[in-house]
Amino acid sequence: MSDRGYRRPRPLSPLREHLRDTFWFAPTMGFVSVFVLWLVASEVDDAIVAFFRREEAYDDLETLISFSQDAKTIVTQISSAMLTFIGVVFSISLVAVQMASGQLTPRVVRIFVRSRISKATLTVFLATFLFSLLVLASYESETDPRRVVSVPLLQSLLTLVLVGLSLLLFVVYVSSTLRLMQVGPVVDRIARDSFRVLGRMPRGPGGSKGLGARTGQVMYEGRAGVLRDVNTARLVRVARRQGVVLRLIPRIGDFVVPGTPMFAVHGGAVPPRHRLRSAVSVSVERTLHQDLAFGLRQLTDIALRALSTSVNDPTTAVQCLDRIVQFLAVVVRLPLGTVHHRDRTGQVRLVQEGPEWEDLVDLAFEEIRWCVAGSPQVSRRLLAGLDDLLLLAPEERKQPLVRHRALLVEAVERSVPVAADRDFALRPDRQGIG
Repeated sequence: MSDRGYRRPRPLSPLREHLRDTFWFAPTMGFVSVFVLWLVASEVDDAIVAFFRREEAYDDLETLISFSQDAKTIVTQISSAMLTFIGVVFSISLVAVQMASGQLTPRVVRIFVRSRISKATLTVFLATFLFSLLVLASYESETDPRRVVSVPLLQSLLTLVLVGLSLLLFVVYVSSTLRLMQVGPVVDRIARDSFRVLGRMPRGPGGSKGLGARTGQVMYEGRAGVLRDVNTARLVRVARRQGVVLRLIPRIGDFVVPGTPMFAVHGGAVPPRHRLRSAVSVSVERTLHQDLAFGLRQLTDIALRALSTSVNDPTTAVQCLDRIVQFLAVVVRLPLGTVHHRDRTGQVRLVQEGPEWEDLVDLAFEEIRWCVAGSPQVSRRLLAGLDDLLLLAPEERKQPLVRHRALLVEAVERSVPVAADRDFALRPDRQGIG
């Protein structure tokens, strides 16, 4: 098979992706940065006082002292109010996130956790609070310009700047949180994240020929969980040094338990197990970092919840189908399935299984199709989407789409007894019902 379109394995920065899934790293870096900023500002303030004392400009220094004493009142108010402000803002935000997860799917919480604006807002808020405390500690009780050592002038100004930045981020953060409660922005965010994953995904020739006989197997050791990502570049290096081909047995997103096979080794001895373990990340839930199907899973979950009898919101399901069809239209001609990762000499070193076209189509439409018999809006949109994909799909990929279309027609005909209603429900419409 041709190697056209193959992408060399790359370090997928699992550490960076794992840190993005945390909410503590950014505030911690903010604490370190603000402490360094305070030390620099303190040195500058001390240098300003020393300069005025050398020049014997005591009148100007007295003016600075008077200004800093007035600023002290503001800084005191900021330090006492900032922590309360942080608690109120993020308590309301957590309620909004809880409502969004209940209305859409619990998986949308990851959008809030990974949101840069959420982390930046919390970081700046906490940094402002910490900086104001450090500035208050810099004030002296001495007001005599001939005896004063430090006047926190620059520190007070920086505190006011941080307060202004906090207010600006507060407005942006509220706007971002409100968008999280709307269906359109959420499904758009999931789609954009899925396309970003698609752009990073390795693509190349599939198949399993030429691997040679299996010479070993590596079992998974560690806690049970979801295989969230693997460092393909590291695995390729390990296989090249050992002179073998590694085959990753579970797919990204599979749940693995200790003692189950993780790698099959072809062509030589098993590489050092600790090197293989360090290249595999298992966590409690799936992420979009390397999981091509997870975006479809989230969109399908939102659509299914919208079609449930307790919610009964077919318009939300139609919005999800819009993005599902958009995603499948992009991948309809792309190589999918097994990928062979090569080293810099072009030799296969790692074989990784991925979802096939039929897998993605089944994930996108199977469960939704079971729930659309009583919703003509959704059945019309689903038919229109399948027809659009049939126009775009090459001949070898049309069969799953034809099958789902035929099953959808059968389901509607079986559940809708009135002929006029059946005709209406089976009329393709990209908007569902106008």
